[in-house]
Amino acid sequence: MNEAKHVVVIGGGPGGYAAAFLAADYGFRTTLVDKQAHPGGVCLHWGCIPSKALLHAAKVITEAKGAAAIGIRFAEPEIDLAAIRAWKDKVVGSLTSGLGAQCQKRGVTFIQGEGQFLASDRIAIQKVDGERVEMTYDHCILATGSKPRPLAELGWDMPRVMDSTRALALEEIPERLLVIGGGVIGLELGSVYAALGSRVTIMEMTPGLLPGADRDLVRVLAKRIDGWAEKVMVETRMTQVVMEDAGVRVTFADKVGASLTEVFDRVLVSVGRIPNSEGLGLENTQVELDRGFVKVDRSMRTGDSRIWAIGDLVGGPMLAHKASHEARVAVEVLSGKKGEFDPRGIPGVAFTDPELAWVGLTETEAQKQGIAVKAVRFPWAASGRAQTLSHAEGSTKLIIDPETERILGVGIVGSGAGELIAEGVLALEMGATAYDLAATIHPHPTLSETLMEAADVFLGHCTHYYVPKR
Repeated sequence: MNEAKHVVVIGGGPGGYAAAFLAADYGFRTTLVDKQAHPGGVCLHWGCIPSKALLHAAKVITEAKGAAAIGIRFAEPEIDLAAIRAWKDKVVGSLTSGLGAQCQKRGVTFIQGEGQFLASDRIAIQKVDGERVEMTYDHCILATGSKPRPLAELGWDMPRVMDSTRALALEEIPERLLVIGGGVIGLELGSVYAALGSRVTIMEMTPGLLPGADRDLVRVLAKRIDGWAEKVMVETRMTQVVMEDAGVRVTFADKVGASLTEVFDRVLVSVGRIPNSEGLGLENTQVELDRGFVKVDRSMRTGDSRIWAIGDLVGGPMLAHKASHEARVAVEVLSGKKGEFDPRGIPGVAFTDPELAWVGLTETEAQKQGIAVKAVRFPWAASGRAQTLSHAEGSTKLIIDPETERILGVGIVGSGAGELIAEGVLALEMGATAYDLAATIHPHPTLSETLMEAADVFLGHCTHYYVPKR
């Protein structure tokens, strides 16, 4: 029955291609439209994947320098920027071409171009070769994603100003780099450039880095950042920007009004993203917008009965894994199944060094909302595996309901936190208690044991970390 129905997906990012592939697997006749030659979207072409490739290169450099502490010394690294770019591009090319092959294997018709609604059941596609085609469909899934938010003072047309896409192109290693924004993207890319030789300054308007995470976890990361950043300025704003031949002259003001002026070779603007909802012809449909975001219900339906929307376009955490799961919900619902996007937690990860990851309720949020919780921590200084890896500065934290003993949130800072947080996500989704986690046998010696031992801290009898009797 699905085979006779036509599903068009506009946007080929992690939400779009996931939706197209699942729709095809469910038997729909499926068309995927995207600007690039292969699916992948921002995440694969200019975001998640290339940034992680460069972060790996940066970690190799920092690990080599840190090896002196265990008696192994390396010569200063020689940075071949062209070779690093080529390797990063090879990783991206391999994955994007692989997705192109997946389209063929699944019978998805891929069209390189831009789609625009002519009506609720019809779109026009402007192909890259200049041809314009129109097609009708039974269902459409919008997954056009987002783009970097600009600053009025620093336009993208300024040669010394970079967004995340341009920063990942690795055109050069500036002597002095200003990173505006102390969120995930700013810190990740700042650490890459610092490892490659830039003197990096970070400016953040809020009182601290990574505003979404608990402060005790961020402090562990901030201590490491202080080691590679020339300067970190929080509760600071720009008051003047002047483009000069020598660089970008920026004047800052802190929370008490004190002024500071510095000159930078490049400026990376990383202050969030905005949805790609303009130019889609949505005025020809019943789709509704809210500050540029497409309004959807929990089943990812828009105000138009034929159109669904997913990913960055609909707001919430702008994360690839959120978009992919929303894609699953949308396709299942349009195929006749019941489904809602209602996760107990969406994990967030800063792939810095050390990594910081969190999911569910944070201690800060609990305090703001007046929710009674018990926060427990297992310090990685007590982890044998962390000690052998020379990463004993980490910490694993659980947010637990003191009455039901259910796990409400998990936060981890340390090596591999992005991998470890998945156990916390599963614990939340399954409604696990502290005892469930503590009674689950974890392999020794591993960093995963820190979740088990954090649960033991709550229960009052942790093997490797003494918990005083109250």
